[in-house]
Amino acid sequence: MLKLATFNVNSIRKRAPHVRRFLDRAQPDLLFLQELKCKTEECPALEFEGSGYRVHAVGQSGGRNGVAVLSRIPFEVAAEVLPGDETDSQARYIEVAAAGMRVAGIYLPNGNSGGDEGYAYKLTWMERLRRLAAERLDAFQPFAVLGDFNVCPTDLDLAPGALPPTDALVRPETRAAWRGLEHLGMTDALRALHPGQRVYTYWDYGANFDLNRGLRIDHVLLSPELAERLAGAEVDTAPRAEESPSDHTPVIVTLEA
Repeated sequence: MLKLATFNVNSIRKRAPHVRRFLDRAQPDLLFLQELKCKTEECPALEFEGSGYRVHAVGQSGGRNGVAVLSRIPFEVAAEVLPGDETDSQARYIEVAAAGMRVAGIYLPNGNSGGDEGYAYKLTWMERLRRLAAERLDAFQPFAVLGDFNVCPTDLDLAPGALPPTDALVRPETRAAWRGLEHLGMTDALRALHPGQRVYTYWDYGANFDLNRGLRIDHVLLSPELAERLAGAEVDTAPRAEESPSDHTPVIVTLEA
């Protein structure tokens, strides 16, 4: 079995103990992190070596964005930038070659800040991701995309009344862009194994976690070759229940070897 996971940590320097406990408990082979909120050199990689994980981070100055991969299996970094826009300097993408696959970790733009320009950046980013996925699928390359997509694909993916219809996470254009990925042949791993079930990966700070007023915005998409191997998909809510947690919690997908 091969275990893949994604976790938006909302500051790796604050949440390193949470990540370390998750690694020791869940033992994923590959874990992708989002929202490091630090420069590359500030990522506390040594914190995770004791658990047997090699770290490659793509940070950003200014305390924003940032992604990383933590792996206990051999990997090579294939890309640190999503193709399609040479002017895009935001740290939102990392792709590795591992175990005969290409696996990407993403932190997709939220789209609610920056007005029309901010939302246009979100949609453009999603189109760039769609084009890349199309290339991978056309080449019959086993491909997975994990991360914080900042998309609630359907009304089932948010607690009733949790967001207004004008929110960038649920706007029709956002959901259409998500469907564009699915229409290529990518499989939403969690939804494939839990159809019709309200499962969330994010809860605002405050009482929303206790009330289970959440959103499902952290996803794992699999190419057909990997979807055929899908053996398990789950949300691990334990880190969200810990003291001083991230507002997200991990998603774990298990593939047959």
